Amino acid sequence: MLTALEVFTTVVVGLMVGVEFSVAFIMNRILNALPGDSGQLGHAHGGRMLGAVMPFWYIGSLALSAVWAIAGWHHDGAGLVVTAAALLILSVIMSILLLVPINNRNKAWTPENRPEDWKEQLNRWERFHYVRVAVIIAAFTLLVAALA
Repeated sequence: MLTALEVFTTVVVGLMVGVEFSVAFIMNRILNALPGDSGQLGHAHGGRMLGAVMPFWYIGSLALSAVWAIAGWHHDGAGLVVTAAALLILSVIMSILLLVPINNRNKAWTPENRPEDWKEQLNRWERFHYVRVAVIIAAFTLLVAALA
């Protein structure tokens, strides 16, 4: 049963890393290259869509890692799993304090109501997101190492 939990947790976190990596290094570049207001509208739509899903994914990943850490406490790699869970806690805190406030504003923007500094706000979100992606990649790497 522990092996199934380990594999399932690693897959869930790995998929989350893949989505967030894609947002950071592929989707944002595509959206930023679109002409006119299309990029901003795409960012707003993405903020609504992913903003509805990611809280469950982040909290779920953290919960699965915590269960793995508790269930596997006396097994090899437990320290790696605990450290990965701590990094996932950091990613949730970063999300709540840094990224969600910007996303909550962004998802309601239209070309008619967006603030003058909307590009600066999106750039700030992207910088915070790069750091969060590095944190969750580190957590994922630790989970994979704990499996080995």
